[in-house]
Amino acid sequence: MSDLFSTSLDNLAAALAARPAAAAVGWRAGTLVTTGEFLARAGAWHALLRAQAGANFALYLDDSIDFGAALLGAWHAGKTIWLGADTLDATCAALRGSVDGFLGQYPAALAPLQPDQSNHAYEGALPAGALDVDAAALVVFTSGSTGEPQAIPKKLSQIASEVATLDVLFGATAGDAAVVATVSHQHIYGLLFKVLWPLTTGRMVHALSLGFHEELAPALAFGACVLVASPAHLKRLPEHLDWSGAARNLRAVFSSGGPLAPDTALATGALLGKVPVEVYGSSETGGVAWRQRAHLDDDAWRAFPTVAWRLGEDGALEVRSPHLPDDSWLVLADRAAPAGDAADAGFVLRGRSDRIVKIEEKRVSLTAMEAALLASGLAAEARVIVCEPAAATPAVHAAPARGGVLADAQAAVAPTGDRQRIAAFVVPTAAGAELLAREGKVALNNRLRAALAAAVAAVALPRRWRYLDRMPVNAQGKTTLAALEALLDAAPAPVTAPQPVPRPVFPHVRELERDEHRVLLEVTAPADLLYFDGHFDVAPILPGVVQVEWALHYGRQYFTLPPNFTGVNLLKFQQVVRPDMAVQLELVHDTAKGSLNFRYVSEGSQHSSGRIMLAEEQDNA
Repeated sequence: MSDLFSTSLDNLAAALAARPAAAAVGWRAGTLVTTGEFLARAGAWHALLRAQAGANFALYLDDSIDFGAALLGAWHAGKTIWLGADTLDATCAALRGSVDGFLGQYPAALAPLQPDQSNHAYEGALPAGALDVDAAALVVFTSGSTGEPQAIPKKLSQIASEVATLDVLFGATAGDAAVVATVSHQHIYGLLFKVLWPLTTGRMVHALSLGFHEELAPALAFGACVLVASPAHLKRLPEHLDWSGAARNLRAVFSSGGPLAPDTALATGALLGKVPVEVYGSSETGGVAWRQRAHLDDDAWRAFPTVAWRLGEDGALEVRSPHLPDDSWLVLADRAAPAGDAADAGFVLRGRSDRIVKIEEKRVSLTAMEAALLASGLAAEARVIVCEPAAATPAVHAAPARGGVLADAQAAVAPTGDRQRIAAFVVPTAAGAELLAREGKVALNNRLRAALAAAVAAVALPRRWRYLDRMPVNAQGKTTLAALEALLDAAPAPVTAPQPVPRPVFPHVRELERDEHRVLLEVTAPADLLYFDGHFDVAPILPGVVQVEWALHYGRQYFTLPPNFTGVNLLKFQQVVRPDMAVQLELVHDTAKGSLNFRYVSEGSQHSSGRIMLAEEQDNA
């Protein structure tokens, strides 16, 4: 890109205004978006927000270019943007008491504001002056050590410092390459790498995240680019796709949001031609350190040039940087150790010291999950733990066992053994015990999962359950992790009259991506699924009618759909789905047509697709 430029974040509007109006800022659906169009949109957002009372507004948009325009317009209107990671009920509830309004694609009940989409002329320029670097620019939400969501304010100077540091570290490597991402800008990592870094340096950006590998491969082959991804995407790169174009064009691959396994990092490098640059940090700290593995045992992190670090009590990592609100040392929940004797050897991480864990890059508070279970009215006591990856997690359907176990719920079969799972241990209340006795463990499972669903991402919902007469305690009256883990492995006691266990009728589900109108799920039909019976005995396959039913079932879970099913259009069945086969189910809610589009895909193959037609209730009087 010949007009690559660099500017400070506080002076971004003036720098963009000085560029040719026809200079491109990125692509949207294959069409170039010009600087003039971007500034027009920023001006529309500025005009809208300047007329609004209040200083704090929550913003959610799928489109990164429009998001950048909204952010710039809001800042010049003197507003602070609150950045929710999603539009789940719990997230919206947390925001509602703190903001003066909602912007973009929040649920209609919140009356979100958004300029119209007309291509009107740019009526009013953004203010010519630079932004105040001490202004309260952004608030992000994260889980604190107590498990309660915490609002983390960010001054413009903190964000600007991070953006400048990224270009110092990685700008020369990236050159004028475009930015392609699989992650959302609603998280601080995506915001920095996918929106603010490209805007301040003149790098092109793809407006939408690319969730499917089948669309990612050709996008990376289009021209010089950098990939902003997460471990969840990188560890599932299908080898059968043609990545040769990506290997030719990629200048760098970035990964953040959770640890990237050493073998995955090197395998990604072999496939894409670039070993990922891993970025370590958090919403509280901003970027702290980075690494790019040279071999499997290369675990050392190198601190960002602006970040100082030291080890405190019990090896707790402490950092100080301009990414923080002041010059004080911040004690992190991660423990660390020096990577070597040299001053620049960096550090290696030694695990977390709190009860915040990461499941598929989602931060999860085990304490908050326990509180939600207790609040359901069905649990008198609750403990939640992380089960480390194993070779396989067999499904267990057990009757009452020794040691106070009332019932063991269905354990989800992990399609692979490389992912952590959450296990929940519950002493039911009288109401919970009555439900368990009357309707069985699956019913109690579902009720408790529903109690967690509003506040916990689907990927972090418990996959294994134990219902107990009492929690196991040691001589000091403590319930230990070892005692709970032993219950998971305990063999069921023999019983004289075992009760039949209901066969599953739904798949194991893991949420991969989600926004207001689209969700991407990984679904795996277990081998003991009821619908495999008789379809067919020698080589079972998932019936097409079940695929449609599941699409509608999960569509109603994620979206507000019209109540009446009226038919399915464009229905195609191309490849069979077999037992224990992990496939991706993409659901897109077309609000204008009131329909639900679905497709099942895996490893480059499309299994089925269609459009479910729905309608509102009709008055037949």
